[in-house]
Amino acid sequence: MAATPATTGLGKAWPNAQDFSTNPNFHVYVFAMGGVQYIQVNDVNGNVLGSVGAAGGQFITLPIGLFAQQVTTPSQPAIISTTAVPTAAPATVYNDGQTTVTVTALNNGTLSLNAAVAQTTCDPIDCNIKGVTGP
Repeated sequence: MAATPATTGLGKAWPNAQDFSTNPNFHVYVFAMGGVQYIQVNDVNGNVLGSVGAAGGQFITLPIGLFAQQVTTPSQPAIISTTAVPTAAPATVYNDGQTTVTVTALNNGTLSLNAAVAQTTCDPIDCNIKGVTGP
């Protein structure tokens, strides 16, 4: 049974919504309204890290979360430039076959989030288990 994105709770630490994360170190909540998917990434303690809106391959960074200014999309670089360097490879935290969100730890203790059009489709078995659906 595929889960439907929530319609309320965006910006909350523990929204009443399904966790779509593909990584155990993060929680990813998906909200939908007006044809736009709002993807929120939280850490394991419920701290909101950042969020993006996605529709038809277009993205917008939302001004919520500890690292909202370090969210990048194909059309929008991070608001704050930094000389920090990654300490590990990007971790995929969300992939619905159309949108992928990754998180990268930086050497200054912050995190960088990146949202992009998925380059590969979501593994049908994995997506089915998690109940992931497209927009």
